[in-house]
Amino acid sequence: MTKNIMIVGVGGQGTLLTSRILGGLAIAGGYDVKLSEVHGMAQRGGSVVTFVRYGDKVAEPIVEEGQADVIIAFERLEALRYVHYLKKDGALIANDWRIDPMPVVIGAAKYPEGILEELAKEYRVYTVDATEEAKKLGNSRVFNMIVLGIAAQHMDFSKELWYEVIEKTVPPKTIEINKKAFEVGYQL
Repeated sequence: MTKNIMIVGVGGQGTLLTSRILGGLAIAGGYDVKLSEVHGMAQRGGSVVTFVRYGDKVAEPIVEEGQADVIIAFERLEALRYVHYLKKDGALIANDWRIDPMPVVIGAAKYPEGILEELAKEYRVYTVDATEEAKKLGNSRVFNMIVLGIAAQHMDFSKELWYEVIEKTVPPKTIEINKKAFEVGYQL
């Protein structure tokens, strides 16, 4: 049994940190793990995709279309862009947040409306305004941990193991706020 996870977002949203947490979690859980990161134009607000595959024996890091068990999307348009990777019974966890890509910024394209509502007609979509929830905690940058807390409910690891890996992965001065943010998501 191999579990396929995709993390999609825009540069600077913490997709790479999230993939390191998931990879560390799977290793701590005793699994073989493969990670693959596709940065694109991350430093300019471009799309960032990471694949995390874990199981008894994993041969390659790339998730094929239609094979993702879970997609963690930190932005609406990124959810739409990559949803075709999701399995029929997979879960899409999406931050209800909008970041305009360059074609929208310069007026060459329109940002689609109702993305998450349309996706929910065909897929199992769990939506959260994690950015607003993170602001309530006093740090909008931990929104990714809130989304990860929701995603954790679709994976087979104990909450204690999640906390252990978060503590080892995030910068020491941010451990407590990241754990609080994860807990907010886990309770949603």
